[in-house]
Amino acid sequence: MKEEMAKTIISKTIKDINENPYVIKENGCAACHVLFTLSKEMKLNEQEASDLLSEILLSNPDLDFSFIEMVEYVHMKKRMMGTVFVLRTREAKDKYIFSNFKNTLAELHSDLISHGPDIVLRKLLLTMISLETAKNIGIDHHASTEELYYFMRKNELESDGNIMKFINQLYQRIVSKENSK
Repeated sequence: MKEEMAKTIISKTIKDINENPYVIKENGCAACHVLFTLSKEMKLNEQEASDLLSEILLSNPDLDFSFIEMVEYVHMKKRMMGTVFVLRTREAKDKYIFSNFKNTLAELHSDLISHGPDIVLRKLLLTMISLETAKNIGIDHHASTEELYYFMRKNELESDGNIMKFINQLYQRIVSKENSK
C-alpha cells in the first residue's frame, strides 16, 4: 500500500514536471523536487523518502526510465545552468564556494561518525564518478548523478562489485604502507 501510494506520487510528479518544468523553483533540482514532493505528501523525513524513492525506481524499470528522462529534460534540454553564478561578483562567488566547502566537510564528518568510513569513501567515489561524467559529456552535476544512479540500479551487482573491489584495494594499500613504516 505504501509502495503503491509512493509510486502514484512519483508518477504524478514526473508528469507534472514534464508538462511544466517551471514547477521547480529557480534552478532547483528535478530529482530533488520529486524527492521533496514524496517526503511532503507521505509525511516522511528526507532519508526515508530517499530510500523509498530508490526502492520504487529499482523495482519499476519503466518508472525509473521516466524519472531519468524527466531529469534529462529539465537539466539538459530546458536549462543553461551556471549563468547565475557567473553574473555574481568575485566576493559573492568566493563566499558561496566557501560556504559549500564548509558544509560539505561537515556533512562528510557527520556521515563518518554516523555510518563509518566505507560509506564516506563510497560517497566520495560516486561523487567523483558523477563529476567526471558531467565534465566529459557536458551536463550539470545533478543530471550526471541521476544518470549514474540510473546506470547503477540497472547494473547493481557489477557496480557494487567494482566499488567494493576499489575500496578493498585502497584499504590494502593503506595497510601495507602503514606496515612498511
